[in-house]
Amino acid sequence: MPAQLPEAVREALADITVEGGSDAPPIDAGWGEPGLTPAEKVFGWSSFEVLAFKTGNPDAPVNAIPPRALAHCQIRYVVGTDPGDFLPALRRHLDARGFPAVAIIPADKGNFSATRLDPDHPWVAWAARSIERTTGRKPAILPNLGGSLPNDVFAEVLDLPTLWVPHSYAACSQHAPDEHMLKPVARQALAVMAGLYWDLGDAALPRPATQKSLQRPFTSQSP
Repeated sequence: MPAQLPEAVREALADITVEGGSDAPPIDAGWGEPGLTPAEKVFGWSSFEVLAFKTGNPDAPVNAIPPRALAHCQIRYVVGTDPGDFLPALRRHLDARGFPAVAIIPADKGNFSATRLDPDHPWVAWAARSIERTTGRKPAILPNLGGSLPNDVFAEVLDLPTLWVPHSYAACSQHAPDEHMLKPVARQALAVMAGLYWDLGDAALPRPATQKSLQRPFTSQSP
């Protein structure tokens, strides 16, 4: 885990509310790292999640301790954590509590490196001003997304500061059979991206000084 939540991240998340919409189930206030706000837990901290588990026989339950159990888990992690120490840390945790028989098997799927463009980065402020000029509204700044994306390709391989501009809303049913995008959201997304690229090409608007010529500092994301 990171030693502490960076102050720039904490400030960016101070006015962010985590919710799923009016008909969404309530969020468990006790979930996640104690002492953090819901937004800080989702966007600023790491978490260990049990995706699925199996034990016993649900079709023929027996009043006894099952001989075995299997759980598929994942770790959502942010910048400041070392994924190479995840499995050793879990091993130490289990062994210290008397569970040496519990095996830890690495997943055969790959993972993405955690990346973050600091919320106080000059390009963040520049993009925020552009979006506010276009929409007339102050944009919400998230230090990083709460899911997995291969942003390390841009941030680390190409060494580019990247800004993700999501075009979605809380009830879009992302990845579900009825995934959708509302017309007002689509219209706003077109305006926002057109404004960003217009301002990027406007020589009259000052841009942050960078060591490299940024060919494409923005990446849009649809649901």
